[in-house]
Amino acid sequence: MGSDSDLEVMRETEKRLDYFGIPYETRILSAHRTPHKTEQFATAA
Repeated sequence: MGSDSDLEVMRETEKRLDYFGIPYETRILSAHRTPHKTEQFATAA
């Protein structure tokens, strides 16, 4: 997600992923503020 203001919505998604036993990783990465970190994460996914 791009900012911590999206976190509340993502918490609901995390609950559903937990329910179905789907592993996930929650990160806040801004393509505008930290493009290199975002690119590294996306290419390694």
